[in-house]
Amino acid sequence: MNYSLFLARRLSLSADGKRMSPAIGVAIAAVALSVAVMIASICIVGGFKREIRDKVVGFNSHLTLTAYQTEYQEDNLISLTPSMRKLLDDTDFITSYSLEAAMPAVLKTGTDFKGVYFKALDGADERAFIRKNLVAGTVPAFTDALPTDSMMKVVMSEQAARQLGLKAGDRIDVYFISDGIKVRRMDIEGVYNTHFESYDNLYLYGSKKVIDELTGIGSDKGTTLHIATDDFDHVVEYAARLSEKLNTAYADGLIYSPYRVETALDRGRNYFSWLSLLDTNVAVVLALMTVVACITLISGLLIIILDKISFVGTMKALGASDRSLGRTFIYVALKVTAFGMIIGNLLMLGLMWIQHTTHFMPLNPEHYYIDFVPVEFNWPAIAVLNAGVLAVVWLALILPSRFVARISPSESMRYE
Repeated sequence: MNYSLFLARRLSLSADGKRMSPAIGVAIAAVALSVAVMIASICIVGGFKREIRDKVVGFNSHLTLTAYQTEYQEDNLISLTPSMRKLLDDTDFITSYSLEAAMPAVLKTGTDFKGVYFKALDGADERAFIRKNLVAGTVPAFTDALPTDSMMKVVMSEQAARQLGLKAGDRIDVYFISDGIKVRRMDIEGVYNTHFESYDNLYLYGSKKVIDELTGIGSDKGTTLHIATDDFDHVVEYAARLSEKLNTAYADGLIYSPYRVETALDRGRNYFSWLSLLDTNVAVVLALMTVVACITLISGLLIIILDKISFVGTMKALGASDRSLGRTFIYVALKVTAFGMIIGNLLMLGLMWIQHTTHFMPLNPEHYYIDFVPVEFNWPAIAVLNAGVLAVVWLALILPSRFVARISPSESMRYE
């Protein structure tokens, strides 16, 4: 006789056989809620990490090279010589690189002024990053073919524009501080806002050709070299490999200055430390929600056993073994778990997809550096989460299912 199948069907229904048991309904709801919260944690924290990483990389690139000042070199500028270009081009993990230059400047209007760094915006990656965060105007396409007069265009942060009472299309006097003070009247072509106040409050973006003309450093020199790699997750390894390669080239006389290699993780250490705290929070949430689901299912299983104790005694009297009855209870609980997981997945993944496409849930950018709740669908992590929940629940149900062995046919008659 197939006791397992017969009993599993009876346990899933109430006494009248027409509707689900309240205990099972509560268990399904608890599992659905727990899984939904866990999926939301993974998606939202993954989104935060992606957005913060992209902003830090946008300002600093994957790797940043700066030159040490030596007795053979009066300044600490980077020279993009043919041998340096060849070294970078022959490095397999480097996908692109661009010279960067910055110099202090003062923005002055008729009533106010503000100190900033005028920073070159000639690299394609940098322009794409600023364009992504543009709130007004456009990002100029600076090329060497254009005359210097056409380079008198800048992109200003929204924070600086608000402080000075400016907007896209206005003009601003920029006082450059070098050997002396030189002034240039420049057009504000665009206004951007990354919500990173420490960066937004610091930089005014323009053409490197302006810095070259003011300082006379030449188009093949800059204060830093920004390097993009093929995989951000390996930037620490890439930094070590590139540093070793540069040191070897310097020792062999192929390049004329030692270089320091920094990763975006180094330059944005405060932001990434904050993200590591979020990882800890996610681990706590996953553990708590798993415990809640397990406790609810164990309680539901015990309620079902107590509710069907007389029926279990009858099945034992008819020859059903303790092992088969225990397996049946676990089967029912796992069925409840799977049903709750399906509901939780569908509801939360649907909600996360709506948030991903519409950004209807806002955030305070002053606290979170982002003005909406970011979402990233990490499908491998979601799949592992579901498999892990199912496995943990199965292990947690083994012990309460053994309660069936304590039920004797004679004692169960008391519950009739």
